[in-house]
Parts: sequence; structure tokens; C-alpha cells
Amino acid sequence: MNCKTLLVHLDDSAHSAARLDYALVLAARFHAHLIGLYAVCQEPAEPIFLHGEAIWNAGYEAQRNNNRKRAEAAFLAATDRAACNAEWRAPDGAPAATAILHARHADLLILGQDVPEDGSTYVARHFVEDIIMGSGRPAIVLPYAGPVRPQVENVMIAWDGGRESARAATDALPLIRRARFVTIMKVQRHPHNGEPTGIDVADWLARHGIDASFTATPKVRGVDTGTMLLNSLADRHVDLLVMGAYGHARAQERVLGGVTRTMLQSMIVPVLMSH
Repeated sequence: MNCKTLLVHLDDSAHSAARLDYALVLAARFHAHLIGLYAVCQEPAEPIFLHGEAIWNAGYEAQRNNNRKRAEAAFLAATDRAACNAEWRAPDGAPAATAILHARHADLLILGQDVPEDGSTYVARHFVEDIIMGSGRPAIVLPYAGPVRPQVENVMIAWDGGRESARAATDALPLIRRARFVTIMKVQRHPHNGEPTGIDVADWLARHGIDASFTATPKVRGVDTGTMLLNSLADRHVDLLVMGAYGHARAQERVLGGVTRTMLQSMIVPVLMSH
């Protein structure tokens, strides 16, 4: 995969600027075109009532327009300073479905982790998950807590031998090639039952000119795999985690795999996910 078109999700939250900064570094690294996709919640947070019926505050639309103009000005100013080939998009329509359509015309997406305590980050229910699962494109999700380093020098690949895992490793190749350290991590549920170790992944990466180490760790009883990965990320000072995203839609509800759900809720470093 060549990263020639990047798409970054922008909104009215304070975390939007960090996503843009991260995207600008990647755009410069790959000489890529950058799309700023502005998508926010379409419903006002506080209705008022008239004659017993809820109506929306008349000033809400004006405030939303002002927010959009301010976000656009910030985006254009930042991309101009960075001499980045960029375009602004603020499409109408349901945010998740619209974002998925635009995402399918990009090589790599930059999204942000949900912040439960910050209502300005809320776009739609399962917004980030729906884009990852529905766009067919890899996405780097940035954590909201702590500083985010745009340098990708120390990469961990969470390997389980599944289709999603293989897809993520392939999608991450442009980033992995520039890393100084690449570690393939496998959590083995049954290490003594002849379970494949995944060592062939290191050989595959070597043929791409990437020197990667492989480590397998046995599953700890009572500790979920997602928590074990989080601990490894902190111990190894990882800059980017690469992993498959597991999940499906069921009766209007997004059902995520356990590790995927843990990472989206508790990530401490940027995570590249592919489905």
C-alpha cells in the first residue's frame, strides 16, 4: 500500500488539533494529499420546549456554522504553514455513513479515541468503530490521554494468525519500513499444544526489507489478552500498535471482539487497525 491520500477526522473538540498535527507529519513523510473531513453530531444537545413540544434552539444552527468555519480556517492555516497539499470537506448527511463513503477514497485514516467526559467528541453512536469496520481502509486511532508522538520508531504487531491481523500487518507496511524496531507479539492460549507461533511473519517482513523480532507469551489465567497487550506497550515504549479489528453488526448494535474493545477504550499509544 502507498499512502498517497490521507483522511483525518476533525470536529469541535480540543483533540482535533492533535489529530491534525499527527496527520500533517504523516502527509509530509509520504508526500501525501490530506483530506480534512469535518463531522460532528447532527443533533443539538439541549432542546427547548414550546407548548409542550420540543423544538431546537434557534441559535444552534448559527453556532454550528460558526464552529465549522472556525475549524475550516484552522485546518487551512495549518496545512498552508506545512505546505501540505490538502482539501477541506464538510459534507451533509448522517455522519458515520457519510464518513465511511469519504474514507473509502483514502489510503489511511486518522481518527480519535472517544472521550466519554467530553461531549464535543461525540459524533454518533459507534462512530469510530463503524468507520473502521465499514470503510475497508486502515485507520490510526489516536488516544486522548497523554502526548502523542508522530514519530513511528518502535512498532508492535499484535499477531493472532487471523485474517484481520494479516490485513493490518500488510496495511501497515509503509509505516513499518521506516521504524527502527519492529516486534511481532503473539499471546499464546495453548503454547504446549502445537499452536503455530507466527514466526513466519518475521520471515515475510524480512523479504520486505524489514528486520523484525518475534516474541510469544503464554496467556495468563484471569488476565484478558487486551490487558496483556497494554502492559507490553508500556514496558516496551511502543509508538504504534498494529492489530486487526474484530467485530460485526447485530440488530443495530456493534459487537466488537474483546481485544478490539479493550484497545478502543483504554489505548495508551496510537493503534493502527484494519478489518
